[in-house]
Amino acid sequence: MAANAGDTATGLDAMLCFAIYGAAHAFTRAYKPLLEPLGLTYPQYLVMMALWTEDGQKVKTLGDRLGLDSGTLSPLLKRLEQSGLVKRKRDAEDERQVKITLTPQGLDLKERSSGVMAEIGKATGCNLEEAVALREALVGLKDRLEGAESE
Repeated sequence: MAANAGDTATGLDAMLCFAIYGAAHAFTRAYKPLLEPLGLTYPQYLVMMALWTEDGQKVKTLGDRLGLDSGTLSPLLKRLEQSGLVKRKRDAEDERQVKITLTPQGLDLKERSSGVMAEIGKATGCNLEEAVALREALVGLKDRLEGAESE
């Protein structure tokens, strides 16, 4: 992305993708001290959030929802299962599919994690309106970029 005429940023500093990359890393660092007491990494937290929204998802559905391939998702699920938070089970209707369900400990963790989002909200310094607008702009950007990939 080219810098505007009045913009003095050059190189990496002029790149929208680099700013987003840096913000993503800052988010991960902000989440770390909040998730450590829960025994979760940020990617594991995302998996748990998806399952708290809809338990019993198939691995493929979960991967699609999170934008993760099976090579990334499978080790995450394995660690969550070893921690006693989820169970993996073959789908009775289609043995090729694996369903992921929350254990009682996984369900309890939802309650324990209830303050994480509020703390991240505070860390951003954004009010609700700003956060919603920024999220919508980023989702729109992602959708446009994904649309460009398929052309």
